[in-house]
Amino acid sequence: MGPYYICILECSDKSFYTGFTNDVDRRLVEGQTGFYENAYTSTRRPMKLLYHLQFPKAHEALKFERQLKGWSRAKKIALMNGKFNTLQILSECRNYTHSKYKPDGCP
Repeated sequence: MGPYYICILECSDKSFYTGFTNDVDRRLVEGQTGFYENAYTSTRRPMKLLYHLQFPKAHEALKFERQLKGWSRAKKIALMNGKFNTLQILSECRNYTHSKYKPDGCP
């Protein structure tokens, strides 16, 4: 019953909502009208669709949606703008305990 989509909407408070659907237009209308009363978007209308990506299988779209929900705003913006080099840089571990940042000879 595909295709399936993940979408990123910008809410009136400038926050991003990341969702999964099999009908982007319907999902946008549902969000704009407050169809789901207790949804994140119900008090953040109006919204606009910034990005959507199609997947052939539901589990693929759901997996990517879960991943996106954990991303920073900067990473989502890089994805939407097709800045894949920036996305890669933003994805790198910058923790001082990461092996890339340890001085030579440290465990």
